[in-house]
Order: sequence, then C-alpha cells, then structure tokens
Amino acid sequence: MTVHAPPSIEQLVQILRYLCKQPSTAGQIDELRTMAEHIALLVRRLGMHVRIAATDTAPVIIAHRSGRRPQTLLLYHHYDTPPTGPWRHWSHEPFDIAERDGRVFGRGVAGGKGALAAHLAALQTILHREGELPCGITLVIEGAATTGSSGLQEALHAHSDLLQCDAILASVGDRDATGTPICVSGSKGWIRLRLSARGPAYPLPTGFAASVANPLWRLIWALASLKGDDEDVRIEGFYDAVEGPSRNDNAVIRQLQLASAARRDAWRIDQFLFGIDGAALSRSEVTLPTCNVSSITVEPSGETPVIPAQATALLDIQLVPHQQPDAIVALIQHHLHEKGFPDIVIERLPGGYPPLMTATDNPFVTQVTAIGATVFERPPVVVPAGPYTVPFSLLVGHHPIPTVSLGLTPVVSATFAPDEYIPITDLSRHSRLLIELLDQLWR
Repeated sequence: MTVHAPPSIEQLVQILRYLCKQPSTAGQIDELRTMAEHIALLVRRLGMHVRIAATDTAPVIIAHRSGRRPQTLLLYHHYDTPPTGPWRHWSHEPFDIAERDGRVFGRGVAGGKGALAAHLAALQTILHREGELPCGITLVIEGAATTGSSGLQEALHAHSDLLQCDAILASVGDRDATGTPICVSGSKGWIRLRLSARGPAYPLPTGFAASVANPLWRLIWALASLKGDDEDVRIEGFYDAVEGPSRNDNAVIRQLQLASAARRDAWRIDQFLFGIDGAALSRSEVTLPTCNVSSITVEPSGETPVIPAQATALLDIQLVPHQQPDAIVALIQHHLHEKGFPDIVIERLPGGYPPLMTATDNPFVTQVTAIGATVFERPPVVVPAGPYTVPFSLLVGHHPIPTVSLGLTPVVSATFAPDEYIPITDLSRHSRLLIELLDQLWR
C-alpha cells in the first residue's frame, strides 16, 4: 500500500487556529451561527456543495463532493464545545490556541474542532495533490452534539438528497493505554430528561418545613428511588432488553487496555466504582447502560435559607442495543407513579437517539482498522460501543450503512476542563488515516 504524506503541521495548526478563534459554546446560539458560517467558508474552498440547515438549536452544515469512484463516505463532526469556565484557570486565552511540548492547547482542540481540522486538511491535501477526491465525500457537521443532537434529524430529513452514502466515519472516542485509537463500531443511545417538583407559589421561611412539603426533598427522594447505592438502576424493566456481549465481543473487550492509571491521575480520583479495573472496567463502559444525574437546581437559587418554590434535576441515560428511548421513558413514568411520586413532572428534552451497532467484523470496520494499523503501528482494538455517544442512528436512518468512530485523542485531554489539549502527532496521524482510507476504500 502506498503511504501518502499527511498535511504539514503548519497547515493543520492554521486550520485549527481558525476554527478555535471563534467561540462556539454549547447553547449559545449567536456563537454557533457564526461558527457555522466560518466552517461553511472553509468547506466551500474544497469545492464542495454546501448547505447550512437552520434548526432550533444550532445550524447543521451538510456538504458533498463527488469523487472518481461512485461510492460516498460520510464524515460526521461537531463544532459545539463546553463552556471555558473562568479564564483565570487557563494558562492562556482559551480561544487563542497555544503550542508547547508537542501539544496544541485551546477550547475545542480535542473535543470536536481538532478532528474537523484534521479531516479538512486531509481533503485539502488530496485535492491539491490529485485535483479530485478518490470517492465521494459528504460532511455532516452539527452544533448540538454535546446536548443530544437536537435538530439534527430534522436537518437531515430536509436535505436528504445530499446524504446518500455507503459508510460513515466519526472521530469520537478514546485511546488505549498504548496511545492507539479505540475503534468503536456503533454507539449507545441517549435520552435527556428534566424532572421537576413544585412547592409553594413562592419561597417560604424554613420554619414552615414542619407543615409545608419541600420540593427539593421530593426530588431527592424521587431520584434516590431510581438508583441504589450499589449503582443498580431500580426502574422495573430497565434491564429487560439488555443482552450480554457475544462471545466474539467479549474476547475483544478483554483485549482492550484502557489507560486507567492516566485517567485516575488526570481526574484525581482514587479508584473507579467498586475498585474495578482491567477487563471489568472495559466491559462496564462498553456494555452497560447508564443513568446519570447531571445537575440539580432550585428556584430561587442562592444561599438564603428558604423552602424553595421549585426543584429541578437533569437526567441523562445511555442505552445499549434493544433498549428503546420511548419504552425507557414510559418505564420511568410508571416507576415514579408506583413509588409515590406522581407529582414529579417528567419532561423529555430535545435531542437524544436510539442505540445503533455495526458488527465489529463488518468489512468496512475491518478496513478501517487495517489501515489504522499502518498509521498507528499497531491495530486499533474494535469494540461495539463506548462511554461516548454518536448519533449514528440518525445518520443511518433505515438504511444498513456500516459505521465506525475512531478516537482522536485520549480521554484525559480535558475536553470539559481548562487547558484542553491535543498532541500534534495525534492530529497529524488522524489526518493521514483519512488520506490512506480514501485511497484504499472500494478499490
């Protein structure tokens, strides 16, 4: 196989600097709209037909360019990023990327914009070298991935004429203990819920706690009924559709070596739940559904001692194959009613999607890992899912299209924290992988 030179480091960093200079914080619609226009400008320079699909949350960029071969590869990306937090916690301005010690630092460099820069630079390099693409390329670049991809399905449906493809490649995931990307052939599903409890019409002095129900206590008790301190989800029927991994998947999961020590050190935790590690840690992340409380708020907020008027919690749930979002929401509603919490209001938030899995031995998956072995000097381990979600089920729709997501950079790269970073070599290899893949696909 011919080994092609990747884009220069200067080219990669230049594109990444352009992408990171414009803030695109999740939920900040003005920032996201401006970011979408910036990205569309870069994509148009590749000679692609570009559309910007407006949604209620953030624009979706959909672009296409045909190639020598009739087949098309869809590349999925996102441009929304978590908030920076206080800038004083950063070593530099978070939107003015910095290079040091072989790494690039800045908000979004590891969580979305780095992968996008690597792929745009790869396409730019191929077109400069050959004047055309080896196969068709479709880009889907959204701005609501961190909040459940709300609006994506509507955008895809409205522009379905650009979306015919033969395989899908994403760049979401982790790296193993050797630094090799983990190849994930599918994704867990995702549900986002808001649970609310109402109390008095306005806050009351705390002395009335002897005679007036506190909505925060109601919410805490309701949440406690969903999950035990043994981490087992107590919703009746929640696990009924869950199937254990196949013998082949089990064998693959046992080969997966997560960088557990690096995680504990970076996250400053003494151990993982129940002290699990090794194969047990890998199995839990790949095969188990989750039920997570993201936040609890009260109205009014503040430190004044009162009985609040309302309490709200955000719940996000990851689903494994055969668990369907509608069915799980119905189970939660029934559970709360049966446990004596009919007053808890459940609101399903926009976004979320069902799980979708491609067989780990699918020919497309096999080809990606074979090329990955040449780029990263060892074959990536292939697992059916991971702790990150990708809206594959929305992208695939009702068509049997193979999917793969290849981790760009280690999970310890602080994508939600100050001084987010990516090693420059990871950026370069991710770019080279796409070049090699496009050269070999469907030949």
